[in-house]
Amino acid sequence: MLIYNGVVHPMDGPVIPHGYVRMEGGILQEVGPMEVCPAVEQGDLDAAGGHIIPGFVDAHCHLGLFGNAVGFEADDGNESTDPCTPHLRAIDAINVLDRCFEEARAGGVTTVLTGPGSANPIAGQFAAIKTNGRWVDEAVVLAPAAMKFALGENPKTVYNERKETPVTRMATAAIIRENLSKALEYRDKQEKAALDPDLDGPDLDVKLEALGAVVTGTLPAHFHAHRADDIATAVRIAREFGLRFVIVHGTEGYQVADLLAEAGVGVITGPCLGDRCKPELAGHTLENPVLLAKAGVKVAICTDHPETPVQYLPLCAAMAVRAGMAEEEALACITRNAAELGGVGDRVGTLTPGKDADVVVTSAHPLDWKSRVEHVFIQGVPVK
Repeated sequence: MLIYNGVVHPMDGPVIPHGYVRMEGGILQEVGPMEVCPAVEQGDLDAAGGHIIPGFVDAHCHLGLFGNAVGFEADDGNESTDPCTPHLRAIDAINVLDRCFEEARAGGVTTVLTGPGSANPIAGQFAAIKTNGRWVDEAVVLAPAAMKFALGENPKTVYNERKETPVTRMATAAIIRENLSKALEYRDKQEKAALDPDLDGPDLDVKLEALGAVVTGTLPAHFHAHRADDIATAVRIAREFGLRFVIVHGTEGYQVADLLAEAGVGVITGPCLGDRCKPELAGHTLENPVLLAKAGVKVAICTDHPETPVQYLPLCAAMAVRAGMAEEEALACITRNAAELGGVGDRVGTLTPGKDADVVVTSAHPLDWKSRVEHVFIQGVPVK
């Protein structure tokens, strides 16, 4: 179908003040100005002067792992019985029929990276999924999409209550190093056994199998880190093991923004809508993504749902505009940049022909708090 007569934000090029988007077979086919728009046919959609944008991408949340309005029965985000759980897969816990998926779609959020929480130093595998579908298998864009690691206050607090390790930042980092080292040794034994029929390979270890993709660079690491010193630890460990990695939250990232830019580290910031509810959030400021971006860091903005409900992702980006970020740059933080830092930029995040036809039509600029989400398409299928 054709969506026409709107302000088009391709996110891979300049805004088109009066343009159209054509999609077919769930794929974007054309994007351009109305001067070259194909003939309008029955069933096409008049954007009526509204804004046509890529579906929003939440690069870090826990959608589907913490149930809506339910307690322990639907709390599947933290397996806080073991500080090292890389073999856990988000797809085995995500409930795509949770009401919050409907709210995500209604808010224009069409893709999310969701997975385990931050109780464990090594928490498990995130997945990138669409926000429609009746079971997770048909919603998957990329699984696994990242391995979740956590530094700082959360692992300390969880295991201190159990009188188990880790209870210090040193122990948290040591657990990560120990298991990454074991994964390297495990992969080395596998490779040697593959080359020499007289050698036996190692016994199956599902944890080390999962971490093998991380130490070989196949699977990126997402490091939960708020304080500047925890961010530094994440960078240090990643450099030691040659990991592909992203910082998640990065609450005090603005304090070391130039160092992160110099190291080429991307940061998924957020959530911004909330109070300083724990000590390591003492340095929280709405200017964080603004200062990171000014320093040259690639920045995305996330909700960390349910910390901030997923449908308020564009409001989180609007808060960055209030703090001084340009509107299109903030919009990129929940579309193009979010998709790229989430490893799914080849599928979503821009209105580039050949990508998934995830398209949102809003009544006004999408970061205007008075704007309404009028229409949402996921792979060309109307979901609102």
